Amino acid sequence: MCYFWSLNFIMKEEKGNIFTIFDEMLQRTDKEAFLKQKAKVIWMTGLSGSGKTTIAKVLERKLHEQGHLCQLLDGDNIRAGINNNLGFSEEDRKENIRRIAEVSKLFVNCGIITINCFVSPTIEIRQMAKDIIGQDDLLEVFVNTPLEICEARDVKGLYKKARAGEIINFTGIDAPFEAPTHPDLDLKTANRKIDETAEELLRFINTHISSK
Repeated sequence: MCYFWSLNFIMKEEKGNIFTIFDEMLQRTDKEAFLKQKAKVIWMTGLSGSGKTTIAKVLERKLHEQGHLCQLLDGDNIRAGINNNLGFSEEDRKENIRRIAEVSKLFVNCGIITINCFVSPTIEIRQMAKDIIGQDDLLEVFVNTPLEICEARDVKGLYKKARAGEIINFTGIDAPFEAPTHPDLDLKTANRKIDETAEELLRFINTHISSK
């Protein structure tokens, strides 16, 4: 038994590719059929305090109630684990998004709907995520909340610290936020309740994840 396994491994190695097991594994379509859903990455971008994670938590529960398997990723659970060695330099921010995109791609390949909540402030950095995940697998949602509303909320006190100079290169204050020019959904939140915006997002997503 070991002899034949070793011989098979050597033959694969001689072909110059030891990764041919990928075509022997269960495919994404098998897992989507099992879960009765189409996997997508919902990439929610917007300023800090725009409501990305708050809306995403409501969305996740609504999707769960519909029988969908989801994974929610945001700055807190990512930087507490896989990206806990990264800071906030430009290089580290790019690496942060690159790793998130790679993790999201794994979830998609497993048939899971992934809800991502990240400022991801530039067109370039979001395009990198799209290139990794795949254009057809990523839905870009712009959580469109004016800066003055985000700053008024300031749940974590970050805007106050940025205004005081305690935080530098803070998006929206002394670092730019490049709004998406053609998002898949422009989700305006000003003067709207969380449930209302979550329902709009749910209706939009349902057209993309149904297996029927």
